[in-house]
Amino acid sequence: MNLFRLTWPLGCACILSLALLVSPAKSAGQNVAHRAGKIHTEQVDLGYEILGESPSAVPLLVVNGGPGLSHAYLLPTDVWGQLARKRRVIFYDQRGTGTSRPVRAGAPQTLAAQVADLEALRQGLGLPKIILIGDSYGGLLSIAYASAYPEHIARLVLSAAAGSSLNDVVHLFDQVFPDAMAQQKQAQKPGAPKTREAAEASLRRHFNLIFYSLEQRDRYFQRVGPMANLGFEEAVADAVGTDAAKQDFTPKLASFRFPTLVLSGRYDMNVAPLTAWRLKEAIPGARIVFFEKSGHFPWFEEPEKYRAVVEAFLAGQK
Repeated sequence: MNLFRLTWPLGCACILSLALLVSPAKSAGQNVAHRAGKIHTEQVDLGYEILGESPSAVPLLVVNGGPGLSHAYLLPTDVWGQLARKRRVIFYDQRGTGTSRPVRAGAPQTLAAQVADLEALRQGLGLPKIILIGDSYGGLLSIAYASAYPEHIARLVLSAAAGSSLNDVVHLFDQVFPDAMAQQKQAQKPGAPKTREAAEASLRRHFNLIFYSLEQRDRYFQRVGPMANLGFEEAVADAVGTDAAKQDFTPKLASFRFPTLVLSGRYDMNVAPLTAWRLKEAIPGARIVFFEKSGHFPWFEEPEKYRAVVEAFLAGQK
């Protein structure tokens, strides 16, 4: 049974207008350069966008959560525009989502295919080294990529990451929100209609539970607009999630030699802090920072602290 269908996606996504896509640079109050493009591969053309210039600094490549979601859910925050003042910040859409469509008929929807796409993106953009920041499910994808291509990793940031094995992720929804989970299970019982509206309602219920602050939650909802703007690709989520649940990269963690930072919201019900702590313990020399007033999205609920912590790590500070 697919883990993500039981616990909701490990992230979210919005397929929105270009005006919203460039909003991080504008809302940060900075005149940050922005460009978008595509990297051609045999199976899919990968859509990407870049904030900032700074060609001398190692770029920060952000790997979004999901699976089955584009990167746009990350954008209703000033954090990325501020980070882009010092280095390029690169987003892309995983195959079958957002601007990375269509996918060639018969092409696989697997974790290995996503790793190959990430490497194709790195090569296509001509980046000898990258700093990866993996958010939620994107943390697992980043770990998988770093395991396959450690020579290209300058630094690794695991933000509310789904761990090194989806089967070991600790969720707290049932323990903390038994009433909401009962409603969700009722809505997903056999025979329930699988419509776009039902998927949006499920996503809304999920979002209601992943913030520390209800005020911050409502502010996020206001920024992303109606849930109809959220483009969850269920077929991609099911296929990639089923494959990813078979993978375990835990034995690889001990071989990581690049600096690693693990970030966790203290009140993250989707990926409990214990998951982050296990990553910190398994990766040699890894640092961990907890955000005491955050749930699953510390980059939104505590943006100033998040930016400061990430910038200090990227600058090599202890």
